[in-house]
Amino acid sequence: MPTPNLERLTPMAVMVLALLREGDMHPYEMVRLMRARRDERLLAITNGTLYHTVGRLQRAELVDEVGIDREGNRPERTTYTLTDAGRDALLGWLRRELASIDRPTDFRIALAEAHNLERPEVVAHLRTRRTALDEAHAQHRDGLRGARDKAVPEQVLVEFERQEVLLDAELRWLDSLLSRLEAHSFPWGPTAFEDTDRYLAQRKAAQQ
Repeated sequence: MPTPNLERLTPMAVMVLALLREGDMHPYEMVRLMRARRDERLLAITNGTLYHTVGRLQRAELVDEVGIDREGNRPERTTYTLTDAGRDALLGWLRRELASIDRPTDFRIALAEAHNLERPEVVAHLRTRRTALDEAHAQHRDGLRGARDKAVPEQVLVEFERQEVLLDAELRWLDSLLSRLEAHSFPWGPTAFEDTDRYLAQRKAAQQ
């Protein structure tokens, strides 16, 4: 099977693939888990968008049906599983976005799902990102200095100033995260929390 086109994966598709890496689920459970985890801070969550996304992923052979169940008066629920191609697409997208500084919205999704990659790989991709951030920060800092030396009006520099401050703050945050990751200050990995009482209770509640 050819490598999936990562450009066609939407943030919602990535979130769905990541959920299915935790285990087989039906879309209703996916929606409830995303809302319980406050994922609406990252993207808009609607039932229609999620069901449409699952359908697209199935047609692309990134997910597959594994069963249909119905309990009592509930509507039928189709359960989906992650295919090997889906897993590869998820991990490929995360690797790309963790290292890139061009799509800040996608980076937030990638960071939220970075635990699907092993610790050394995450560190490597974030170090690539840090190099690019450092270069962008230097360009903004030097550009601001040069503009002020030329007496460019301050009112047209406020956006450049804001971006320089944000880049500086992100570099300091990223250095802190990398230090904690490399020091193994907290558990990491796709299975690091799956046996905790909190996680198991959250999954059970979402299945109701």
